[in-house]
Amino acid sequence: MQLGVNVPNFGPGTDPGVLRAWARVVSGLGFDLLMVSDHVAVTPDVAERYPEPFYDPFTTLSWLAGISDGGLRLGTTVLVLPYRHPLLVARMASNLHQLSGGRFVLGVGVGWARQEFDALGVPYRARGRLTDEYLGVMREAWRAEDSAAPAVWVGGHSAAAIRRAAAFGDAWHPLRLPMTRMRSVLADNALPGFAPRIALRQTDAPVREAERPAGVGDLEQIMGDLGELRELGAETVVLDPYHGDPAQTHHPETAWRALAAVTEQWRTES
Repeated sequence: MQLGVNVPNFGPGTDPGVLRAWARVVSGLGFDLLMVSDHVAVTPDVAERYPEPFYDPFTTLSWLAGISDGGLRLGTTVLVLPYRHPLLVARMASNLHQLSGGRFVLGVGVGWARQEFDALGVPYRARGRLTDEYLGVMREAWRAEDSAAPAVWVGGHSAAAIRRAAAFGDAWHPLRLPMTRMRSVLADNALPGFAPRIALRQTDAPVREAERPAGVGDLEQIMGDLGELRELGAETVVLDPYHGDPAQTHHPETAWRALAAVTEQWRTES
């Protein structure tokens, strides 16, 4: 099982130098995958958690592909698919996959920020239907052009999202769920693959909440979650050390220490 990191490509503490440092840390610690988020219009609902500056994922990953280790995969977690024309996304994703030497992973989702949908002129209530339609268009474009298609991870955990992952994805990519929920979905559905994104929030004492999100707790709990995800068939697990406070982006060293502790323990136990 490979491990990845969701890197903040937004927030008051983020700039090109910090993004470069993130790439060095992620690669240097031996992670396999670096992923970034997506927003286009940083409307008030978005800005509460993901404020400016917000670096475009395709631009950011293209730049990182040129300055990062050639073994480090790069991806989106997740690209809000209804925001862009599907043929544009298909072209950008295919090009980035080719130019990076086959290192790109396209994680997609339907989105959640109603004000952002309004700002972009995209109907919020149609976002699920548009995502299904766009995934079909992209798959057809890649087939027609016989182009190098990246792996597609489909985010979300609603019934519609799970159907979408089965129909169009190479993996189901749930975000920050408890282990109980992921076990249930995997038991009840035939999915093409499994690549979850979990929190990384290490505590001094064990967390005893019944619905504890995977990746939240002391180091023993986090390692237990990773072991269970491997047993459930996860090909890749993406660790997300951002907890929703933009002030965190001023102090990436805190996240780096947590990531280092996990990788050191993972190597020991693996």
